[in-house]
This record gives sequence, structure tokens and C-alpha cells, in this order.
Amino acid sequence: MESLEFIDENGEKTQFYVIEETRINGINYLLVSESDDDDDEEAEAYILKDTSDAASEEAVYEFVEEDSELEAVGKVFSELMDDDVELK
Repeated sequence: MESLEFIDENGEKTQFYVIEETRINGINYLLVSESDDDDDEEAEAYILKDTSDAASEEAVYEFVEEDSELEAVGKVFSELMDDDVELK
């Protein structure tokens, strides 16, 4: 399982594991979890959105917080995984 290190605005690092990824309307989204165990039903899942510009060498991801966007992208991930994913 691919992993990435997320650094928040306070400089704190968190390791996330990529569960699934998709591209919608030219924007890359990642479904991630803090757990690398696929069977961990208690692990919380988050959706990250690539906000970097096309010329940037490194991707910049932010948590999706807008309810309508979260719901729409969550449905896409749910369909991709043939499963109901509860997002936080």
C-alpha cells in the first residue's frame, strides 16, 4: 500500500496510506487512512484534494471539507471500491 507523509500548518507530520485515488474534473483526489491494515474497520478515512499547480514538482494536498464536494467524491470512491466508505 502506497503511503505519504502529510505535514500540517503546524509542521506536525502524519503518515497516511492511500486506499484509492481518482481524478474528477481535472482534480486528483486520494482516499487515505492512518492505518495500513485493510481489515481495520475502526480506521478513519479521509479525502485529500491535490491543490498544487500543474507546474509544481511536488503535489500539495488538502483535506476536503466542503460537505457537497465531500459527498460527491465520497460516492465516487464508494463506487470504485464496491463498498460503503464512512468518511470523517
